[in-house]
Amino acid sequence: MTDQATHAETTADLWNSIDDLWAWLEANRPADGQEGMLLRMLKLSEEVGEVAQAVIGATGQNPRKGVTHTWEDVQGELCDVVITALVALRTLTPDTREVFARHLARVTERSLGQGLS
Repeated sequence: MTDQATHAETTADLWNSIDDLWAWLEANRPADGQEGMLLRMLKLSEEVGEVAQAVIGATGQNPRKGVTHTWEDVQGELCDVVITALVALRTLTPDTREVFARHLARVTERSLGQGLS
């Protein structure tokens, strides 16, 4: 399989998984309407807090606890932030892929400019 084919398969798997997670959460959410949507957005803050906790634990910054996490734990928590953000975006729009792709292109162009190949 070529790198391009592997990339396309991975991208499809990513978005299919986000759609599946969104559908599962929609079917099992305790709050509906605007409250449910706002709680879904707030979940991001919880996940970011878990990244901070893992970094503090990986660096042993809490003298009472010492080293409690690994950098692999930090990686996992960062992945949870990305997944949670994409599910939150899916909650706002069914056009998640397109909205994300357009925004990523704008950020990339703004950051890297014309030097892109």
